Amino acid sequence: MSKKVLVVDDEKLIVKGIKFSLEQEGLLVDCAYDGEEALAAVQENSYDVILLDVMLPKLSGFEVCSQIREFSDVPIVMLTAKSEDIDKIMGLEYGADDYITKPFNILEVKARVKAILRRSGKRDTDGQRLSFGAISLEREGRRVFLKGQEVNLTAKEFDLLELLMTNPNKVYSRESLLNIVWGYEYPGDVRTVDVHVRRLREKIESNPSEPVYIHTKWGVGYFFKD
Repeated sequence: MSKKVLVVDDEKLIVKGIKFSLEQEGLLVDCAYDGEEALAAVQENSYDVILLDVMLPKLSGFEVCSQIREFSDVPIVMLTAKSEDIDKIMGLEYGADDYITKPFNILEVKARVKAILRRSGKRDTDGQRLSFGAISLEREGRRVFLKGQEVNLTAKEFDLLELLMTNPNKVYSRESLLNIVWGYEYPGDVRTVDVHVRRLREKIESNPSEPVYIHTKWGVGYFFKD
């Protein structure tokens, strides 16, 4: 079955260009041009990836992303014309998995989408369960439990935690995590990893400033302590 992508941007020429390029890759593409239309589309359909512009009429991309995260962990890539780091980090804080800064090369967009789809296609289906302390991770259902209570993670948060839990005590550099979890070389933007690690800690650690599970190896990267 073909993978399905939702492209959301109020600039119709941009949407048209992305739609054409992704359809050339055999993907099914839906389009939306404002925040309310995007939210309605996600509520009514199932998507494998969402490309979501930040500056939208009616509801901003940040608002749409935040509301989607209330009921779905679909991978979301924010499209932003602003290059300031704070805007990129804000997108991640609202639950986005990644971002692309405009103006962008359409080949970069295709590479990002294909990397996300490759990663999601490698999900385990053997039902294996990983457990350390109070945390349990179910690969088949892509669910995480803390002290028996389910924790709501985004797709990238789950992928990151799964990698670290599968390889306890192994230290991964930020660059390695970007390459493995995000699926492509992404030099210079290691803050993406830092934000996701911080969000994970807030969700699974009783005291994020003194983590029990996800530790920092200063000057190197991160690891999961068994």
